[in-house]
Amino acid sequence: MAGYVIHLAVAETYRRKYPEDIQDYNQFIEGVIFPDSVSDKSLTHYGEKSSKVHLNYFLAERELEEDFDKGYFLHLVTDYIFYNKFLEYFSRDIYQDYDMLNQELQERFHVKIPDTIKDKVLYQDGTPKILKLNEVVEFIEDVSSYRLRDIEERIAKQDTYWLELRPLHRLESEDISR
Repeated sequence: MAGYVIHLAVAETYRRKYPEDIQDYNQFIEGVIFPDSVSDKSLTHYGEKSSKVHLNYFLAERELEEDFDKGYFLHLVTDYIFYNKFLEYFSRDIYQDYDMLNQELQERFHVKIPDTIKDKVLYQDGTPKILKLNEVVEFIEDVSSYRLRDIEERIAKQDTYWLELRPLHRLESEDISR
């Protein structure tokens, strides 16, 4: 899963780009954070784990009418792109990277951390090992540029960009040379 602050930054940026798409901000944000609020992410990510999101399964069960569902879908879209188009290597170090990037991303994208997850968003000094700030910023801008209804239409047309899952290379800390 992309970190909470990344998800919230995508949501804030999406809302600024498409203000007419979101009527109830609080419901939208609740939808954005919901999929990661459970211990078994396979239950909320429509796949065996959060890196294996099947967006078409979500759309087969839910509609993008309520702002909660729009936020939920945006969360899944973010995870889908994060694991299948953006991230090349996975290591447990990524969780520390989130902590190191959180403050900068929160400030840059005017992210408000909901009270329900304040204890889950951590901050740490240091240099990220997997993620680079400029690449994450570009990722947030890119993901938030996709209009949810357009993605829904492309999935209905079986557009493989939104359907294919890519395996990630798994690396341990000492193997990372980025």
